[in-house]
Formats: sequence, C-alpha cells, structure tokens
Amino acid sequence: MKTKEKKPLPAVPIPNLIGTHGGEPEDNDLREKREKIKEMMKHAWDNYRIYGWGHNELRPIARKGHSTNIFGSSQMGATIVDALDTLYIMGLHDEFRDGQKWIENNLDFSVNSEVSVFEVNIRFIGGLLAAYYLSGEEIFKIKAVQLAEKLLPAFNTPTGIPWAMVNLKSGVGRNWGWASAGSSILAEFGTLHMEFVHLSYLTGNPIYYKKVMHIRKLLQKMDRPNGLYPNYLNPRTGRWGQYHTSVGGLGDSFYEYLLKAWLMSDKTDHEARKMYDDAIEAIEKHLIRKSRGGLTFIGEWKNGHLEKKMGHLACFAGGMFVLGADGSRMDQAGHYLELGAEIARTCHESYDRTALKLGPESFKFDGAVEAVAVRQAEKYYILRPEVIETYWYLWRFTHDPRYREWGWEAALAIEKYCRVTGGFSGVKDVYSSTPTHDDVQQSFFLAETLKYLYLLFSSDDLLPLDHWVFNTEAHPLPVLHLANTTLSRNPAVR
Repeated sequence: MKTKEKKPLPAVPIPNLIGTHGGEPEDNDLREKREKIKEMMKHAWDNYRIYGWGHNELRPIARKGHSTNIFGSSQMGATIVDALDTLYIMGLHDEFRDGQKWIENNLDFSVNSEVSVFEVNIRFIGGLLAAYYLSGEEIFKIKAVQLAEKLLPAFNTPTGIPWAMVNLKSGVGRNWGWASAGSSILAEFGTLHMEFVHLSYLTGNPIYYKKVMHIRKLLQKMDRPNGLYPNYLNPRTGRWGQYHTSVGGLGDSFYEYLLKAWLMSDKTDHEARKMYDDAIEAIEKHLIRKSRGGLTFIGEWKNGHLEKKMGHLACFAGGMFVLGADGSRMDQAGHYLELGAEIARTCHESYDRTALKLGPESFKFDGAVEAVAVRQAEKYYILRPEVIETYWYLWRFTHDPRYREWGWEAALAIEKYCRVTGGFSGVKDVYSSTPTHDDVQQSFFLAETLKYLYLLFSSDDLLPLDHWVFNTEAHPLPVLHLANTTLSRNPAVR
C-alpha cells in the first residue's frame, strides 16, 4: 500500500503568549504551600515513571500499569500526555523532557483500538496542544493533528453528530451500549469546540471548525423542553433521547464550552455567548434551588421532575458562573459572582461533612440530609478536581482568602488519605475514617487537581485568564486574538 505524502503543516503565527511560567507568590507561607503541591506532583509522576511508564494510568498499590475502556486496548501513555503542561508550568523540565521523548518515540495512533472520542479529545488533543503552545515544540502539534485525523470518521453519521467511540485503525464508530436508545451524549459531542477551532487555526484546514459548527447549528434548530438541553441525542435521527438534563455528568462541559468558545474567540463569537446565556437562564429557572438549610445546589431534571441530588462533577459550575459573570445579560455580573460563591460553599460543605474532608461522588438534599451521600455507591472520591477548580476561579475573581484555605484543606486531606508509597489513590468511602483505596491514580489528578492547586497558590500572572482559556481537562489554550494576527489570509479562520 502506498502511503500518502504528508504535507508539512503551514507556519501560522503563534498568539502572543503571556504568563507561561513563574507566578511565584511573595508570601513565604504561600511559597511553601505551592512547593508542597509541586512535591505531590513529583511523587505522582515519579511513581508512574517507575511502575506505569507508557501505560495509560498507574495502580499505585499494586505498582503496575492500569487502563480503562475509554482509552481502548492499547498503551497510549495517557498520564504522560495529560501531565505535560502541569510539569511545564511547575518548572519540572527534566520530567517534561522525559515525557516528550516518550511521545516522540512511542505515541502511535495507528492502532486497532476503540477509544472514546470525547476523552481522547480533551486529554490527548487538549494536552498535546497545550504542551505545544507552552513549549513551542513542533512534535506536539504534529501528534495532535495526526490524532485529530483519526477522530474525523466518528462524524460520519446521518446527522453529523459524532459517535461516542471510534476505532483508530478502521474508523468505525458506535455509541455506548448504556446510553438512551443508541444516543450520543451532550457533554461528549458538545465538548470538542475549543480543541477543534485550534486545530483549524494551526493547520489552515477548515474541516475541524466546520464539524463543530455543524453540531452547533443543528442544536440551535432543535426544540428544547423548558429551554433545557437533554443529555441524549440520537445521531441517526437527530432526535432527543430521554429528557434527562444535568449540569453534572453527561451535560456539564457542553455548557462550559459555550462560554469558553466566546472567551477563546476574544469575545467575538456572540452566537456562543447567546447560547450560553439562554442555557444558564433555563438552568437557573428549573434546576437551581436552595435547600432548607440555605445551601444552593444544582439538581437534575429526570422524568418530568427535579431530583435533589448534585454530583461532584457539577461542582465545576461555581467556577463557570464567575468566569461568565463579565459579559452577562443585563449586567448581572454581581449575581453570577454570588451564585458561583454559593455553589462553592455548597461543595465545600460536601467535603466538610465527611470523615476525611474529601467530597463524595454525589450528594443529596432530602429533608434532614443535606450535602451528604446516602448510597454506598456514591461515597467514593477518585481524586476529582472540580471543587478545587471552582475554588481557583473564585480566588482569581474575588481574592477572598477562604478559597485558598479551603483548597489547602483539600490538599492536606488528599495528602493524608490518598497518598501511598507508590503514588496517589482514590478512596472508596469518604465517611469512613479508615478508608479502603481503589488503587487507581487517575491521569486527571496530574492534569487538573494538582494544576488547579498549584495555580491557587501562585500569583495571578501565571496563566492569566484574559490570555488563556482552560479546556475541560485543565489544558490551557491561548485566546485567539484573530484581529491582531496575520491570519486574515487564512481561509480556515475567515
């Protein structure tokens, strides 16, 4: 078989990158805390390097590699790709170079393996693009584009709404067996925009931009029950699956990417901002409630009624509300700052009301029970970042010291209960003072949890938010100030 000649990628002007390193705080206590987070990162990375190198993730107690079905059957080094930008901003340059070498020599996408389009986009394409922008190393851009080409066949559906999974070798796609009536999932097909716009920007090829804009146009045309977006959409018929709406899992990052599409476009993508504002209005009206004890929470719409339960994943929304406050309708900036702070307080309570001071996977607001997990199956903590992410955004926008205090509480609890000799592990029950470990060091712990903690104890000039927008895996991508670039001749951007 002849292999096609690959044209080199066009030279495009890199946006003016500001605040890619540094951020050392003046205060001695903060410096020590920041150093501690860096030491935790080194512990997680060094053990992965020894016991799990090249595997997707690490089992820190068994001290061997670990993988889940989202990465398919092959060893794609997910932790390496996910951790690169965190290593870079922490100044761990030897470790960064080790990761880069592995990627140059071993990261291969021509494998017979079925992967999650969403997970591979946010972790791999997001991670590679961020590493490219931060370091300027061409290899990361080349690998990101190679992988993106492998994801394109997932969009070959009657509607252009992509399948959840695609085989990297054959290009055959399918949906998760558990999803409502063969549907694709809102948070999966709605969380491609940031990375795909950057791919078109870097390659000059408009196909990526066209794919995500087609999804947007299709969603705009559809009727939405109560103005809410259901979590399921059938890619064959273009109809909604069951009417289940959530700002937690299955819905979450769709709303985040509407706001971030606007921010990343230097606030010129007004269509995205309008879709965000409309969605948030409906969410406030139908999903956000105050408990008897005065805690603001975001419920889930299921089968025609509101379930008074909030997931750890939905805790990111506190950060989203404050990030979107500036530019909100009818000058409601103050309202959204307050709403973000209230969500942060609720999520802090979900941590504070446990034995370990770490939050459960989801928590209820039923009568006497508030911000507490009821079912055993919801009492675990798997090193998730969303609560710390919200603390960081609130710190950046308010400089209220409580967010640094709360972040430090969480860091100490992770250090005390999740750290093992071979890395960091999730725990199965946050209400038990003698917890059992789940023996998985998630790649997002290095990509997100430790990055947000490090940024929380850094000064604001490290990755300033008017120049960088974080994807949903905490990979920073630069704002595209298109008016100031020489890209007006680039048809993809036009």
